[in-house]
Amino acid sequence: MDEVKITELLRTTQSWDGAQIPPFPRENAEIISIRYEFPPGKKLGWHHHNVINFGYVQQGELTIIDIHGNAKVVHQGEALVEMVGTIHHGENNGSEKVILVMFYVAEKGTPISVQHPDIPLY
Repeated sequence: MDEVKITELLRTTQSWDGAQIPPFPRENAEIISIRYEFPPGKKLGWHHHNVINFGYVQQGELTIIDIHGNAKVVHQGEALVEMVGTIHHGENNGSEKVILVMFYVAEKGTPISVQHPDIPLY
């Protein structure tokens, strides 16, 4: 009979760019989960997060680029911790749809991201 398999995907105190994860909210904590689907060639606009967030790429490869041009490619089956307070965007440079599931830890009522439409995507 098959047994339950447990695989730790990620354990860290830092986001993918090496910054320390900020403290969790002490009161009115809210957990939010969002599933994103990026068709091939699509980009999510520039934004930053005010809250701790982490996720898992279910399908495809997602490229995350910060405002300074630093990039990280997250492959199917990999987990990541996103940056807090740093402007960045995600894009699908591959040939298949990217499916990304993200989890946000916030104080209730805090926006999970702030858009920066004034910064052009290249």
